[in-house]
Amino acid sequence: MLEFFNTIVWTPFLLSFKLAGITTLLLFVCSLPLAWYLSQTHSKIKPLLEALTALPIVLPPSVLGFYMLILLSPTSIIGTFFKDVFDTQLLFSFTGLVIASCFYSLPFMVQPLQSGFESLNKRMLEASYISGKSQWVTMFKVALPNMKPALVTAVIITFAHTVGEFGVVLMVGGSISGETKVASVAIYEMVEIMDYTSAHIYSAVMIAMSFVVLLSVYIFNHRQRYRVGGMPS
Repeated sequence: MLEFFNTIVWTPFLLSFKLAGITTLLLFVCSLPLAWYLSQTHSKIKPLLEALTALPIVLPPSVLGFYMLILLSPTSIIGTFFKDVFDTQLLFSFTGLVIASCFYSLPFMVQPLQSGFESLNKRMLEASYISGKSQWVTMFKVALPNMKPALVTAVIITFAHTVGEFGVVLMVGGSISGETKVASVAIYEMVEIMDYTSAHIYSAVMIAMSFVVLLSVYIFNHRQRYRVGGMPS
């Protein structure tokens, strides 16, 4: 068993977890107000915003990766800003991976949060407004504490989805060891050089991690439903 773990170079996994953690944190902060707005508004632009938010789900990663290349290139507005202000090149860098991952994983954070907000008892929200609380206070003090399953689902699924990214991260970040070579890219390279033994090991680790993540989500959500329904957990 010890020999098995010694055969694994853990740097790609650590990079994947670092990328997923930062992406999840940034998306959580940015997606909360967006999901809240989408759940409360009756504006005519709501379907447009929902379609734009969900677009990364249906777009091929190669298409999204191509436009990320253009968006983050040194000649673009964003690329020039980061180069001039932070002296950072976005393409083939970890910072660029984070930005691309935020676009790619956006719907996996927004949609569960929006569903959680929409499933709340409307009378509870109305009571908060009647008592003089603002929308922001209502969201943080009333809505969020009553939608824990949606919160946990959004965070964990976004994290897991980001860990499993391949097409976009390969196009934007390439394969720079210790910088942009995440686990999915490492597996791809092993298959390319026909190192199937290492590919099996890395893939098995990814499968195990993904299963544990999903199992944790389902167990937590089931326990929350039992508690709400008055059944023992």
